[in-house]
Amino acid sequence: MNAAERYDASLRLSVAPMMDWTDAHCRAFHRLLAPHARLYTEMVHANAVIHGDRAKLLAMDPSEHPVALQLGGSEPELLAQAARIGADSGFDEINLNCGCPSERVQSGSFGACLMREPALVADCVATMAAAVSVPVTVKCRLGVDDDDDYERFLGFVDAVAAAGCGMVVVHARNAWLKGLSPKENREVPPLRYDWAHRLKRERPSLQVVVNGGIATQSAAQAQLAQVDGVMLGRAAYHDPWLLHELDAALYGGPCGERAQKLRAFRPYVEAQLQAGVALKHITRHLLGLFHGQPGGRRFRQILSEGAHRPGAGWELLEQALAATTQATAAAA
Repeated sequence: MNAAERYDASLRLSVAPMMDWTDAHCRAFHRLLAPHARLYTEMVHANAVIHGDRAKLLAMDPSEHPVALQLGGSEPELLAQAARIGADSGFDEINLNCGCPSERVQSGSFGACLMREPALVADCVATMAAAVSVPVTVKCRLGVDDDDDYERFLGFVDAVAAAGCGMVVVHARNAWLKGLSPKENREVPPLRYDWAHRLKRERPSLQVVVNGGIATQSAAQAQLAQVDGVMLGRAAYHDPWLLHELDAALYGGPCGERAQKLRAFRPYVEAQLQAGVALKHITRHLLGLFHGQPGGRRFRQILSEGAHRPGAGWELLEQALAATTQATAAAA
């Protein structure tokens, strides 16, 4: 399978961009568990890409492909410049955030605020698409605050599609800009998957990926009967084995064992340690690997308590794995 074919196949399963979570270490771990899924960076503002520490902000391990850079911003020319930098850095897709409801995003007039400015988003998409050869996509909500008009949502999608966006990720909730925290915005507004399903029926040539509240294999499979792809968010982070099981189910690969997969991550971990990365920056993404399994709590405890200590290395992970083996034997 060549790079283009792998990118197209990855549409069926992806991991959402999550601030403070989906950094390069997290993505490398998720790639190990899900060889076929599409991965996304944390949202990075266009200005940060242009003027900030690119080596840190755009860090990417070669194993991560296919991987997309998610940008925040609302100024077409700046977004185009940042998109060009991202594409030149090797990212396979540039995604524009039109769904984040945080106060920081609101003060900067981007993220979910852009749902109310389809013409501006279309201008952003067209300018970005003209600047890069990789796909430019959009991640959005259904609307803002008490918007309850499917036609308005459809108008937004049609505007960005006409500007050159061939794929839209629909977080199937409204974003409430006042009165709800970002956490509450992921949980309180009701899910309306039917809007995403209807969008796919009415715009069959548009690739539609649905996001929000998908936390089981059966839920993912049900969505895939209606749309082109599913995007897992916090479920993939807190229970990364779900990501592995879904990848195996959707793409026909073998379903391995947790300890085996973690040990396959050792070369990456030791290379990062050799480069001066503290173990705690890696192990924080591994804590959910034994979610719901015997010894899972002890696994988390050993990593949480030990990874911050000076000189902590791979032996700590072996200690955590040994605790799960002991717990499994005791439960048998």
